[in-house]
Amino acid sequence: MRKHLSCLALLLCSAAAHCAQVDPFTIPGFELVHNAPTNSNADSPDLRDPVTVWTRMFDEASKTIDVGQFYVAGQPGSELDKVLDSLEAAGRRGVTIRFLMDEKGLKISDAPTLARIRSIPNLAFRTMDFSRLSGGIIHAKYFVVDRRTAFLGSQNFDWRALEHIDETGLRIGDPVTVRQISAIFERDWKAQEALAAGRVPPHPAVARSGACESRASFLVASPAAYNPACVADSEKVLPQLIGSAKRSIQVQVMTYAPLEYSETHKRVYYPVIDTALRAAATRGVRVQLLVANWNLKKPDVSYLKSLALVPNVEVRVVTVPPAASGFIPYARVVHSKIMSIDDEIAWVGTSNWSGGYLDHSRNLEVVMRDPKMAQRVHELHQVWWNSPHTASIDVARDYPAPHPAEP
Repeated sequence: MRKHLSCLALLLCSAAAHCAQVDPFTIPGFELVHNAPTNSNADSPDLRDPVTVWTRMFDEASKTIDVGQFYVAGQPGSELDKVLDSLEAAGRRGVTIRFLMDEKGLKISDAPTLARIRSIPNLAFRTMDFSRLSGGIIHAKYFVVDRRTAFLGSQNFDWRALEHIDETGLRIGDPVTVRQISAIFERDWKAQEALAAGRVPPHPAVARSGACESRASFLVASPAAYNPACVADSEKVLPQLIGSAKRSIQVQVMTYAPLEYSETHKRVYYPVIDTALRAAATRGVRVQLLVANWNLKKPDVSYLKSLALVPNVEVRVVTVPPAASGFIPYARVVHSKIMSIDDEIAWVGTSNWSGGYLDHSRNLEVVMRDPKMAQRVHELHQVWWNSPHTASIDVARDYPAPHPAEP
């Protein structure tokens, strides 16, 4: 009877837009946070949503809030308004806020949201051309509160990310990881200051990270050349983790391709992740790769088909149905960047799995050697994997090009 009542409670909870009084899903130092597109039947009633977590973190801030984002985008009356209200209230309380955004993000940000953020009391707003540092962008989505807690995840500072996109992140209380994230922000903040003054940012010494990788849970980041001491190179660690798999790998990312990301020039071949996955499958590891339908453009789709032909690999594509209110540009998509290995190791981060993210751009990921977290991430993956909105990629089909900006 108790089991049936628990199941009923979960069903009732998932029917609500936000389930009140959800107990956090945690392992020591980390809480898993998730949100799904409204009316997609992919909610996680046992996980807190980012709006609940972010507003609580901002409301509890007493000294500092440091925010690193790619861009910002709001909509009147949206869930992001609640976040901005909490951030503004923190500034009015006297909390010192620093907001760092990539310069390229200005083009995809909306003016009213930018203006509102800039007007928050005690907030210093800066944009940085990260490409001048390493050729990439600030693609990470994170913030640090009072240098005691932090958040990182796939959620952009975008109203759509909080309502109409599948996103996964972590609230972090682990002191070592929080200090490292804070050090990354500090390094980028000072680099922006140097670039704005016409100076060359100091190139940090090569970071030694081996000791920190021995921790059960640890931070990895990119680009490696600009990581603080003891922060591991994500481009190095990811294929190593895949190489350690013995039984199974579940991956959920928006886009996957063994090519450098570019919309302006020829895309360089980037085999780092693809080679590791193929090698794992050759060893007999079962690989389940889940991507968004935005990944069906050419030539990316050809590489997905090629990977799907490898024994022990299955590639499935998610097409999230439109919102009940109608078409929303650049929304209704799976954007989480997660992986589970052997139900023992979990990966939650901010990078898409193609060139330009783990090598040139600022991204943050967390590796957790914890069966409880790995199994829960696996379960998140399986929700979309087994969804009626998901299908195995058809290697014989000529897919139409996706158009996220158009209905």
